[in-house]
Amino acid sequence: MSLSAALLAAGPTPSPSPSQTTPAVPSLKEAQESATHAAGWVEENWSTWLAIGLRVLLILVIAAVLRVVVRRAITKLIDRMNRTASAVDGTAIGGLLVNVERRRQRSQAIGSVLRSVASFIIMGTAALMILGTFDINLAPLLASAGVAGVAIGFGARNLVTDFLSGVFMILEDQYGVGDSIDAGVASGEVIEVGLRVTKLRGDNGEIWYVRNGEVKRIGNLSQGWSTAGVDVTVRPSEDVDRVKSVIAEVADVMSKEEPWNERLWGPIETLGLSSVLLDSMVFRVAAKTMPGKALPVERELRLRIKQAFDAAGIQIVGGLPLAVEEAAPADPTAGMAAPSAYANTSSPQAQAATPLTPPSVTK
Repeated sequence: MSLSAALLAAGPTPSPSPSQTTPAVPSLKEAQESATHAAGWVEENWSTWLAIGLRVLLILVIAAVLRVVVRRAITKLIDRMNRTASAVDGTAIGGLLVNVERRRQRSQAIGSVLRSVASFIIMGTAALMILGTFDINLAPLLASAGVAGVAIGFGARNLVTDFLSGVFMILEDQYGVGDSIDAGVASGEVIEVGLRVTKLRGDNGEIWYVRNGEVKRIGNLSQGWSTAGVDVTVRPSEDVDRVKSVIAEVADVMSKEEPWNERLWGPIETLGLSSVLLDSMVFRVAAKTMPGKALPVERELRLRIKQAFDAAGIQIVGGLPLAVEEAAPADPTAGMAAPSAYANTSSPQAQAATPLTPPSVTK
C-alpha cells in the first residue's frame, strides 16, 4: 500500500481544542486563596527576616566601628613613635637611637602591617558571623579554607618565609635605612627595607637585592658605637715612654677640637705594645666613636700622629732611611792587574815568546 493510500485510510487528523492551546485562567476565588496563603506566609516569617536583617546590620556596624577605632589607634601610636624620635634627634642620646627618617620608615611599615592584619581579622570574623546568621554550615567552608591554606603554604613557602622574616626584622629593629650591615650573602649600606626584599648598596656602587628569608645572620655596623683603631709602628730603638707621651698629647688636643669632640664617645687610649720585633715595635691606639664614624677618626688620628712624630724627631718604620757614614775613597789601582813579565822585551820570557825569523832562501 502506498503512503497516500494509507493517509486516506487513516482519515483526517483531529485539530487541538482551544483549551489545550491556551493556559487555563485561574478564577477569582483561586487568586484570592493564593494571595491569602502568600500573605499568611509573609506574616509568619517577617519577624524572622527582620531579626536576621537587624543582626546582619548590627554585625556590619560593629565591625566597621571596631575597624575604624583600631586603625586610628594604630595610627596614633605610630605618630607618637615619630614624635619621640624627632624630639631626641640631634641630642646626645639621639646618637644612640636611629635617625628620624629610618624611624619614620620603620614605623610606617609596622603600621601598615598592623592595620592590614587588624582589618583582615575584623572583617573576616564579621563575614563568618553573617554566614552563621543565615544558618549556613561553616564546617565545610572552614575545612576547605584550611586545606587551601596548607596547599598555598607549601607552594609559596619561600614567599611566606621572606614575609615573616621581614615582619620580625622590622619589629625587632635589626637594621634600617642608612645602616651598614653584613648580611652574610652580601654587605653594604641599606637603601630600602621591605617585607620581602632588602636592598643594599655595595662598596663599588652595586645594588644587592637580598631576600629576608635567606639572611641567617646580621652584623650591624651602624648601631651603638664603633671602634677606631690605629697601629703606630716605630723603630725598636725609640723611647717607649716618649712615644706614649707624644700620642697622649695628640689624643688630648684632638678630643677638644671640633668636630672630633662630638664624634669621639670616649677618650683616645694607648693600649700598649701589640708586637715587638727585631726591626719594629707597634703601639695600638683605640677610641669609641659614633656609629659609622670610625674611618674618618682613624684617618685624622694617623695624620696628627705622623705630624707630631715628625716634630718630635721620632722615626716611623718605612720613613726616611738613616744616615750612612761615608766610606774611604777606593784605590784607583785596586782594579788593575799585576805587571806581566812579558811586558819587558828584554826578559827571558819575552824573548822566548818572540817568534823566530825564518831563514832566507837562496836560489
